[in-house]
This record gives sequence, C-alpha cells and structure tokens, in this order.
Amino acid sequence: MIATSFSSTANGAPSPWVARFAPLIPTGGAALDLACGSGRHSRLLAGRGHPVCAVDRDAEALAGLADVAGVAPLAADLEGPLDAPWPLAGRRFAGIVVTHYLHRPRLPDLAALLATPGVLIYETFMAGNERFGKPSRPDFLLQPQELLRWAQSQGWRVVAYEEGEVGGAQDVQGQRPAVLQRLCAVAGDLSVRL
Repeated sequence: MIATSFSSTANGAPSPWVARFAPLIPTGGAALDLACGSGRHSRLLAGRGHPVCAVDRDAEALAGLADVAGVAPLAADLEGPLDAPWPLAGRRFAGIVVTHYLHRPRLPDLAALLATPGVLIYETFMAGNERFGKPSRPDFLLQPQELLRWAQSQGWRVVAYEEGEVGGAQDVQGQRPAVLQRLCAVAGDLSVRL
C-alpha cells in the first residue's frame, strides 16, 4: 500500500535515508524506484547518472516524470494476482529504492530484481504506526526486525538498519510522526564507504 497522505519531508524532497545511501549504487547502474509516486527518488537517482525505471500504479502521478531525463515511467499494478505476469520479470537493477510501500507477496519478485553487485534501499512503516494514522492495517505494517530478517535471508550484507518512531512537532525535517523501518543492504561484493 502506498501511503499517499505521508510525506517523508514537508517539502517533498527525497528521504534523507535514500539520499544518504544512493551513492552506494554502482556508478551508471540501472535503478528501480518501486511505488515511486510522483518520483522524488527517481529524480534523485537520475541526477546521479542512473537510468531509472519509475514504477507506480498511478499513471497521473507518473505524468510528471515524462520529461525527466533518464527516467522511464511505467504504470503497473504491483499488487495484481500472483499468477499474473510480474511487470518487471527478467529485469535486474543495480539499485532498488522502495519507500512507504509494502506488499509481502511480491517480496520474492523484488529480491529477484536486485543485481549482483547491487544496493537495496528500503524505508516503510511498521507496527506501532497505527497510533499515528495510516497505514494502520497489519498487512501494510512490518513487524519488528522483519525487513532486517528478510534481507539477511537473501544473503545480502546489511549496511544499515534502524527502526522506531520518527517525526513530531520538534522534527527539523517537517516529518509527521510515524513508526518506520529503514534498511540499506548490499548484494555481492561491493565496497561500501559511508
């Protein structure tokens, strides 16, 4: 589920988590911005020289990316029946960014998209967020350490992981209160400089 009412920052700028780890994506490698919405991370990745596949179910939101150099928008239903063709089948990406989206049945498909070497940057809601609003359904909320365990089960090296409450009245980035998990994981032998 895409949390359309949530903005990572008040001005729609890229998530600081994504901006921090985007430089780890292999230079010039193709990137995927999954459930990209209006494409704040697609723009960031394209600006770093990555050809970007920007995927979202909302064609209207994708329209703003039509003229962005290096970005190929793709309107696709990511939550269709599991026996339906996966719109990204057979593709591989040096970098995958997912924010504010979770559809567990497609996690195996997502894992298959990450090239070796490659970098996954993921940030989404977890249990506890329901006290702040949407998303509030368990289907759309990670359990404690769920993202970490999933990445480790893929054999990826976890570069950074955190979970907990963010935002609030005193938050300098204008973030509304939420409970998030954030992960950066690396597939293959990739040198990491933080």
